[in-house]
Amino acid sequence: MTLSRLPLSYCTNVHPGRTVAEVINGLTTYSAEVQRQLDFPMAAGLWLSASVVSELTEDSDQLEQLAQVLWQHDLCCYTLNTFPYGDFHSERVKEQVYLPDWASFERINYTEQCAAILGQLLPEGGEGSLSTVPLGGRMNPRDGDFHAVCFSHLIRLAKYLHQLFETTGRRIRLGLEPEPMCEMSGTAEWTLPVFERLFAQAEALGCEPLIREYIGVCYDVCHQAVEFEDVAESIEQFVQRGIRINKVHITNAVELLNPSENAAGRQALRQFVEPRYLHQTYARFPDGRIEQRLDLTLKDIQREPADEFMLAGSWRVHFHVPIFAETLGALTTTRKDLASALRKAATLTYAPHLEVETYTWPVMPGETANDSLPLADRIAQELRSAAELLGEASDA
Repeated sequence: MTLSRLPLSYCTNVHPGRTVAEVINGLTTYSAEVQRQLDFPMAAGLWLSASVVSELTEDSDQLEQLAQVLWQHDLCCYTLNTFPYGDFHSERVKEQVYLPDWASFERINYTEQCAAILGQLLPEGGEGSLSTVPLGGRMNPRDGDFHAVCFSHLIRLAKYLHQLFETTGRRIRLGLEPEPMCEMSGTAEWTLPVFERLFAQAEALGCEPLIREYIGVCYDVCHQAVEFEDVAESIEQFVQRGIRINKVHITNAVELLNPSENAAGRQALRQFVEPRYLHQTYARFPDGRIEQRLDLTLKDIQREPADEFMLAGSWRVHFHVPIFAETLGALTTTRKDLASALRKAATLTYAPHLEVETYTWPVMPGETANDSLPLADRIAQELRSAAELLGEASDA
């Protein structure tokens, strides 16, 4: 029972990556500088948009150049973020980040191409992982047979990944990443039933063991903490159902305590309202009831007189904030939940890949973002904080 001994990964979706040139610029400008500042090795968790994947697939020289840049800067890569398909840095991403969903051919084709690329970046005998959308977002339209089509595509992918292993010796697994208000969100209510139906469809086709080997979860701690889950219990539920956690996103969410009476906290939270990303907001009431709203809005924060949502005991917002922070002025964070999740992950009989994914630096309020420091310095601080949490989890 141990945590992964691979270099701690940092997801590059914090940097624009519309072309191979932009991806390489992010690595040389930021990732290489972060690695220089650390006294432990770091991995680059690459985000490769569909346009970048097309470049790399069509031109082997481009992939060789990318591999050379990683090698030159002492960066390995064993995991890809294949969740955002398009431009993750456009003016408005919001619910479009879940498109194309797993019912589309674009999603399965893109994911297979990403697996092939990662297979060429991994060392001989290496194991890799891909994180991906939780089938789709419940706020987006879908057809009646949506789940069955998604499952057929996931089964196809599992077979592809197995074939890739047999031909290259490199085993790559997929992690479906539950996220608030998506087809897979809360563990017991949404995610476990989806896996049960996936396993049933696979069993009918005689390939359930293959699915269990290659299709699992990317456990993003921020996402589950936003829904007020007991994250250790949530991870145990996956263990009990035989669902493999292939990757853990080391992430932290923002929290507003006692919103109706916390004027300073409401004022601070106003700064987190921004137009690019979706910030699902959950409220927990003293009786344990939980309500939700699709996005954080100024209207909700400034509502006078206070509505029922405002009278909750606390709000948690899907906004990734620095993992080193337990408080952000008048706001708190879910860092204690993160520590709990890592302690639980340390008890698993296998070692999920570990990745810090604070992608929100470009839209974070200035004081919270500590933007007086260069971005590479802030990322290095994140990784040092993650390493400290992992060390504490290993010793617990």
